[in-house]
Formats: sequence, C-alpha cells, structure tokens
Amino acid sequence: MGMLIEGQWTDNEEAYRRGGAFVRAAAAFRALVTADGSSPFPAEAGRYHLYVANPCPWCHRTMIFRALKKLEGAVSISFVDPLMLEGGWRFAAPDPITGATFLHQIYAMADPHYTGRVSVPVLWDRKTATIVNNESSEIVRMFNSAFDAFTDDRTDYYPAALRAEIDAVNARIYETVNNGVYRCGFARDQAIYETAVTELFETLDWLEERLATRRYLLGDTITEADWRLFPTLFRFDAVYYALFKCNLRHVYEYPALWSYARALYQTPGVTETCDLAQCKRHYYGSLRMVNPTGIVPKGPQIDFGAPHDRR
Repeated sequence: MGMLIEGQWTDNEEAYRRGGAFVRAAAAFRALVTADGSSPFPAEAGRYHLYVANPCPWCHRTMIFRALKKLEGAVSISFVDPLMLEGGWRFAAPDPITGATFLHQIYAMADPHYTGRVSVPVLWDRKTATIVNNESSEIVRMFNSAFDAFTDDRTDYYPAALRAEIDAVNARIYETVNNGVYRCGFARDQAIYETAVTELFETLDWLEERLATRRYLLGDTITEADWRLFPTLFRFDAVYYALFKCNLRHVYEYPALWSYARALYQTPGVTETCDLAQCKRHYYGSLRMVNPTGIVPKGPQIDFGAPHDRR
C-alpha cells in the first residue's frame, strides 16, 4: 500500500495496522466546494477534477454521484491504473493536468511535507493546483448539492428530514460492511478476524430483514445511504467473499439484498460506473499480502442485469 513521509514515498504497509487489526487512516484533505462561495473553493464548472480508481469502492460512490447528478460537464475525471504495486496508484500515461506519473506526486504537489496515506478519490482544484478533498463521503455530499447550478438534476440524496436516520444507517454500514470487509481481509489475528466477520454478517442479516419490507434502506426514497452501500455489495461475491474470507454467505444468498443490489446496478447511469473485471484485477493482482501469486480467478459468474423485484 505504501505512504508518503515528509513528501517522500515509501512502500510500507505496516502503517495501516495496529495490534493485528487493519486501521483506516482518516482523510487529510477536508476542504469543501460550496455553492455560495463561503469556502475558498466556490463551485465552478470546469474548475475541479476527480481522480479515481475504477476498482475502489470509495471512488465508486463518487463516480455514481457524478453520474446521477449529471455532472460530467462540470467535473472532469481521470483514472489511475487498476493495479497498485510499487509506488502505489499510478497513471498508465502521465497525467495531462499535472504531469504526474504516480498519484503520490499529486499529493506532494498539494503539500510538499505531506505524511500519510495516498488514497483515491481525490478532488483536485485546477485553479489553485491543490487537493480540495480526499474523503469520499464529503465528495459525495458536494456532488449532491454544491454543483446544482451546473446540472438540471435536482434529486436530493441527503434530504433534511431524513438526515439523522441516514447518518445512523451510514455509521453502522461503514463500520461493519464498507470497512468491515477490509477489517476481515487484512486482520492478522484470529480473534480480530472473527469479531469483524461476525459484525459483518450481523449487519448483512439486518439489511436483509430491513429490505424485506421496504424498497430502499429508508423506505420508498432512495438516499445517500443506498449508494454508499452498493459499491461493497457489487464487489462482495467476486472479491470479498473469497479473498477477504467473508465467506459465511454470498450476497446472492440473501433474496431481498440481492434483488436490491441488482435494482441499484440497473439504475440509469450506474451500470456504466461498474467494472467487475477491473475490481478483480486490482484486488487479486495488487494485494500480494493476501494473494501472493497475484493470480486473478475466472469466476464467479454474477448477473447484475437479471430481473429484480424492487418496484
């Protein structure tokens, strides 16, 4: 995985562990793009650029919101290579905006003394040549409303009346599912792994029960919570089930959850953000600490395009 220390790259993965457990570091760049110009980064069409990796679930949620909110003309996008080996995330060709070959070089441009992880997504400001934000949950919120002047889509995925419930659902799903699969896969202690996998499947069971009586997580209204969950569900059976030892049950063994996942996948604009082949190539090919050979499996065969019953 690696990290920057005082602006210098090191291929060191141990920075992500504490006592045998996987520890996700907090994002370092937390400025906001605002519609009213109340921050140093006012919303402008063409000013901001999104760096993402197709296989990354945290990137996937930002890609989904960019598509759903029809921001393709307002916020440009580019992709790092799906394989992440020595040097971390890299570009297949030099980045045309910054000239960088590796993503860590962009972090060092934003802060020459930066120490920390080099992650995607990254929201970059072309005007000031710096990183605005590298926290996916905040980029999603910005895409939800800050750029409304540049799109005709007025869907609000974080409505005021539902925010408390959305936040509560998000908190459980993040800890036990979104990040929970990583807590399973990167654990180096049996007890730590078993705690994580138990919590993961308790939440999947809870989601199945919840979705058995409602169309979306909060009822008939699709919200941010649904789109934060979907990227993990999309990758679960192909990657996390086997590679990360999340193998008590497949998502497709949960009738309501599996139908719900297919319905979200088939939402206009979302399918185009999904690339399961790249997901498998990244996880199996990059994470040599859990898959030393780098061999990418052929299966499983999963049909997200099959009919669903979420009406």
